Amino acid sequence: MFGIYLKRELGRRKKAALVIALGLALGIALVITVNSVSAGMTQAQDKVLKSLYGLGTDMTVTKARSAPTSGSSGRPNFQFDAGSNDSDATQSSDRVMTQGGQALAAGVVTKVAAQKGVSSAVGALTLNVTKVDGSFTQGKAQSQSGGSSSQGQGGPGGQSGGSTAAPQVQGGGAEFDVNSYSVAGVDVTDQTLGPLAGSKITTGKTFTATQTDAKVAVVSKAYAKENSLKVGKTLKISGTKYTIIGIATPDSSESTTDVYLPLKQAQTLADAKNQVTTIYVKATDSQQIDSVKTAIQKNIAGTTVTTSADLAETVSGSLSTASDLATSVGKWLSVAVLVAAFLVAALLTSSAVSRRVREFGTLKALGWPSRRVTRQVVGESIVNGLLGGALGIGLGLAAAYTVTAISPKLTAQLGSTGGGGMGGGPGGGGPGQQSAQNTMEIALTAPVSMTTIALAVGLAVTGGLIAGAMGGWRASRMRPADALRSVS
Repeated sequence: MFGIYLKRELGRRKKAALVIALGLALGIALVITVNSVSAGMTQAQDKVLKSLYGLGTDMTVTKARSAPTSGSSGRPNFQFDAGSNDSDATQSSDRVMTQGGQALAAGVVTKVAAQKGVSSAVGALTLNVTKVDGSFTQGKAQSQSGGSSSQGQGGPGGQSGGSTAAPQVQGGGAEFDVNSYSVAGVDVTDQTLGPLAGSKITTGKTFTATQTDAKVAVVSKAYAKENSLKVGKTLKISGTKYTIIGIATPDSSESTTDVYLPLKQAQTLADAKNQVTTIYVKATDSQQIDSVKTAIQKNIAGTTVTTSADLAETVSGSLSTASDLATSVGKWLSVAVLVAAFLVAALLTSSAVSRRVREFGTLKALGWPSRRVTRQVVGESIVNGLLGGALGIGLGLAAAYTVTAISPKLTAQLGSTGGGGMGGGPGGGGPGQQSAQNTMEIALTAPVSMTTIALAVGLAVTGGLIAGAMGGWRASRMRPADALRSVS
């Protein structure tokens, strides 16, 4: 009887049911859209952080910044000599420096790995190579360059630039081209953490565990394209030739490292034996990250520990702005619209019940108790709510699909963390790079999870119950006499 009556009444009042359902659908669709966009922004931020951290890294440890020594300019010097009889002589020189000149003893990696809550720790050495090519006519020339970094050190794509330094010339003419690119020394025995962990080898192969001191290199896809490098070719750094064995493509965003070498080779190039600039750390449990950070800072002096949460605070640009809007304005707007939809559904249901005075009064006169009338109204409202939920899910999925299809581009600028920062990621604003910012472009998506769908169904049922409660309360107050008074 309940089902038959419910079907008949909903069929008679299709327009009213559709209006109530649409009101709920709009609120539910907005909730789905905001949740999916927020999830997409969270994924985008994770991609940005992982591109600097290395996949699976929870934190990095770097050397605490120290004040520069007196009289130190921090600028590399290059000496070029051309004989007095030389004409248009060309010379080339590479200057290899550790990132910011800050390094830790390799033994600190073992100390970090021994801390409670640490699953694994891997050391890496980040270098900045400044290459100067000079053409001379006569005499003696000296160039002093600050090693101005191209995009390869801090910008997207890790591409080397073509900045030119003004030379100091004595007794002749000279012209220089100054290019910088970044190099990362990788612990080839454990590549699950560190600079290469966030990339995949798309051409060639990666390092093997036996190539701890081999003269081989992996280069980023962008750097290889810029410099016409391929697997099998050689790359010369500071007089040493390295055979390129692989091309690395970042999993999530642009690479901030141009060249990857075995750690020992990078240490040899920089004259930094048994030193690392960054220690990548993975915690045994994500809930222990803060306690692990505290333990490392307490037990290992002279270090700065940076977590993903610390780095996330430095993210700015349109990604950060949009994320803030979705988190604050978007969620409050969706709540307001949802509350309004519930209220409108309740009022429309109550109004519809008021127009059915004769019907409900007659049913009570025939012996229907108030609870049965209330159950009938609530049943109709729940069906309306479920219909609204179905429509809302459809609209929400359509909106999320549209956002993903359009994939609007958002920029993320990552500044310094202020204390040695994320020194970790190559080019990631480590010591000596505090003023630098990495700008990355991320395509926004709007993934819809099953949790969001379940939330939408729950909201639909809740809206139906609220509207049914209001309508049921109104129907329960009707008396058989009301039906007689409604007859004109």
